[in-house]
Amino acid sequence: MDVREAALQRAHDHAVRWLGSLSDRRVPAGATVDDVVRALGAELPDAPADTPADVVELLATACEPGLTAFPGGRFYGFVVGGGEPAALAADWLVSAWDQNCVMRAVSPAHTAVEDLAGAWLLDLLGLPRGSAVGFTTGATMANFTCLAAGRDAVLRRVGWNVARDGLTGGPRVRVLAGESRHMAVDLALRYLGLGEPELVPADDQGRIKSEELRESLAAGGPGPTIVVLQAGDVHSGAFDPFAEAIDAARAAEAWVHVDGAFGLWAAASPRYARLTAGCEQADSWATDAHKTLNVPYDCGLAFVRDPGALRAAMGLHGDYLIQDERGDPFDKVPELSRRGRAFTVWAALRSLGRSGVTDLVERLCRHASSFAAGIAGLDGATVLNDVVFTQVCAHFGDDERTERVLGRLLDDGTAWISGSTWRGRRVMRIAVSNWSTTDDDVSRTLDAIRRAAA
Repeated sequence: MDVREAALQRAHDHAVRWLGSLSDRRVPAGATVDDVVRALGAELPDAPADTPADVVELLATACEPGLTAFPGGRFYGFVVGGGEPAALAADWLVSAWDQNCVMRAVSPAHTAVEDLAGAWLLDLLGLPRGSAVGFTTGATMANFTCLAAGRDAVLRRVGWNVARDGLTGGPRVRVLAGESRHMAVDLALRYLGLGEPELVPADDQGRIKSEELRESLAAGGPGPTIVVLQAGDVHSGAFDPFAEAIDAARAAEAWVHVDGAFGLWAAASPRYARLTAGCEQADSWATDAHKTLNVPYDCGLAFVRDPGALRAAMGLHGDYLIQDERGDPFDKVPELSRRGRAFTVWAALRSLGRSGVTDLVERLCRHASSFAAGIAGLDGATVLNDVVFTQVCAHFGDDERTERVLGRLLDDGTAWISGSTWRGRRVMRIAVSNWSTTDDDVSRTLDAIRRAAA
């Protein structure tokens, strides 16, 4: 066995042990940052390690106590999926193959897989056939990518070439978003030099009010405009009224972008597709594959109806590049050097099939409903949101008691559920996102919540 094979075998052994421990281990990490630093050793050695396998052994043994069981079935703190088995295995191949997946001529295998996976995604999510699909690091950069295409497009309509002339001296781009939009939208707008969005009032579940959107658009007058809607509020899971909101945006000739980091996947289920009705009329959409689809980190997805608009915003030319007239993967995303994210997405989709993706979405929703029913039966506990998708927000009588319950729950270690502040109250926020969560995981977690609330 050569040194590379020995190192890979050691990594495999530790990975298998780690994954096998998830069903029984405490979910929170058992070591602090300082603990892990001490175990690793803070000083850079003067001499090389004896073997690469020794380095893998040190890394695995020092870091394992400081790992949170994100991939397990009882992590609900953020909207975080686990690694679906085929996608996880494909991700190992991605690192071993070590492809720079930027051009058709240089990475034909990845480009073929990216084309296939992109077409499958458009079909599953009910988005317009022929839309461009870019594979980014996550939903933040997917939002950035789509909004860059939108920014440039609305400025072109009024005769301003942002690629050539920049933003200085150009027309102001208005961006309107619901007051409950995700912070990643604000971050993307900041990166793009567009500043903070104009906020449109939302209802008690976080859904943008379409009539107030129409009034805000009319009050601002004509000019380059972007409207940002959301599929899946981070607290309530609620979906904006797409048909009405997009109709209002179209009347103002605005570009419409949908932030659907986890909620866009509702379209893959006949039972929940009603939540995204009208969404397909937008101009661009962003989501995460490592949320609801459960592809390993990192993998966001940017969809743009007009491939030319995306290519105009993201494409580039280099004399040393071997560019294809049909377009290359790097024409659709911010990065040049990048890993083969489409391999893992294709593996998840091929493994699950259409019915498997539907079952996954509906199973996550069923678990969320079980959490809501279980918590609603506890003394003094109230579920504050309409549980329409995979999010549950609960309050335990007052903010102080809610905070105590959250603290006791983390000390218990059975599950990880984080707190948040929603509509002026501290809440226990449960996000059900992992393919491996079982009915038993939900039952064990509810028992832990009962103990913490007792």
